[in-house]
Amino acid sequence: MIATALFAATVCLLAALLYVLQECTFLVPYRQLIWLKYAEAIAVFAAALLVNLFNLFYLLLGKVFLKDTGQKLAHFEKDLRSGGA
Repeated sequence: MIATALFAATVCLLAALLYVLQECTFLVPYRQLIWLKYAEAIAVFAAALLVNLFNLFYLLLGKVFLKDTGQKLAHFEKDLRSGGA
């Protein structure tokens, strides 16, 4: 589940990054200046966004795929203890 959440978060982050790069083509002449001055801030923002997206997908996947897990495990354990399979 962690790998799936990380993959989904990475895909969303890359999609957002590509969208922003496509919309900001007018900044191409200033690419060097932006990279030198704001690379660290952009990297920190991207890392924070990736962590938040990962948390979102991890919670969503937990809600969707692991709902009623406790009840299912209790039923399975009851079957094992009674000897029925």
